[in-house]
Amino acid sequence: MIKNDTIKKEITSIPWKSALTLVLSNIFTIVVAVLEQWNLSKLLWIYWGQSLVIGYFNWRRIRCLKEFSTDGLRINDQPVSATKLTQRKVANLFAIHYGGFHVGYFVFLFIEKADVSQLEILSATTCLAVFIFNHWFSFRQNLEKYIASKPNLGTVMSFPYARILPMHLTILVGSYFEERSTETLILFLGLKTFADLAMHLIEHGGKNRKQT
Repeated sequence: MIKNDTIKKEITSIPWKSALTLVLSNIFTIVVAVLEQWNLSKLLWIYWGQSLVIGYFNWRRIRCLKEFSTDGLRINDQPVSATKLTQRKVANLFAIHYGGFHVGYFVFLFIEKADVSQLEILSATTCLAVFIFNHWFSFRQNLEKYIASKPNLGTVMSFPYARILPMHLTILVGSYFEERSTETLILFLGLKTFADLAMHLIEHGGKNRKQT
């Protein structure tokens, strides 16, 4: 009975609603990409925009924390204590590093840019708007539980880099995927959706316990 109650508690703690909206936002992008026969260059602009959205909400998450752990966190090679000053420093460092990281991506994408039509711009903007809604919804739904979990500040700062790993892989193997079939595009986008969902559940799911 105790075991069953524990399992039930773990299942009910998983943020199913925000996970569902995340999957639906990715499915929407897949449908648009297939219908309009997007190539890799257009798809990467979507990833770049989604990555910025992830970074923005992670920055807000850092700023909203009331209690957190700083175990293992070092600034200027010095350990830091769990203070509001540390929180502001980490939020600023994250914004500068993550933002600079995406400036580099922007330069890469601008150099590799392809001609796009007004319809494609509208479609890409709509896909990004759906993704923004998903993260806003997830942020609102999970923030209270996330704050109560007293997360490690260093882990919170680094987590978005793991979530944007599919973008790295796309760039590294981009030349291989560029001229491939629709089936390959669906497979790749499906794997990206699975990675998004897995990281979302790790970040917000039942494993989100206090760290002291």
